[in-house]
Amino acid sequence: MNLPDRINAQWIDTLSDPELIEVEGNLHETFAALDQAEKARRGESYSLLRGPEALTGAWMRWSMVSNAVRTRGLRAGARR
Repeated sequence: MNLPDRINAQWIDTLSDPELIEVEGNLHETFAALDQAEKARRGESYSLLRGPEALTGAWMRWSMVSNAVRTRGLRAGARR
């Protein structure tokens, strides 16, 4: 699925429940990889909101979709 450059509520509303869960999983995977790399690089001085733009942007995209999953009463897939 192609994701828009800017994820917003209107776009999220166009997704079916299975699509929303799929998008949430993909965005979480991207965020988790960037987060893990930044934690390894920064160590004790790690701070999500002081991280690079790619990390904070990935968190924001995932967070918006994750909130929509919960709002719809859905459960995201199991995390690895």
